[in-house]
Amino acid sequence: MEPGGGGLPPAPPLGRYAVSVVLDIGDDVGALVLYTPPALAGREIEVSPAGDEGRRTHTGVLLRRLVGRTFYAAVYPALRAGAWRIWTDDQSLPNRVIITGGVVTELDWRG
Repeated sequence: MEPGGGGLPPAPPLGRYAVSVVLDIGDDVGALVLYTPPALAGREIEVSPAGDEGRRTHTGVLLRRLVGRTFYAAVYPALRAGAWRIWTDDQSLPNRVIITGGVVTELDWRG
């Protein structure tokens, strides 16, 4: 940040620093935490409601910290309840998940 500039400091490189997330869950909205291996750090992973492939959303895999643990994860803070597809070319990984309103669903790709 330049002195007196009022701008934001440069963002840290993806995958190198823990980032906090505020989850926006409630009645018919849940969240998804997708744990990944470190090799996916910085990657964007898309999800879409099952049967509605055109409504994709994505988030980055980042290093996270929670209660003394450190891990890599993609966090989707507000997904409508229902079946969701996770877009991946790796057929060995789970690519479907059910989101429940008011609940944080966890899925682990770390093997």
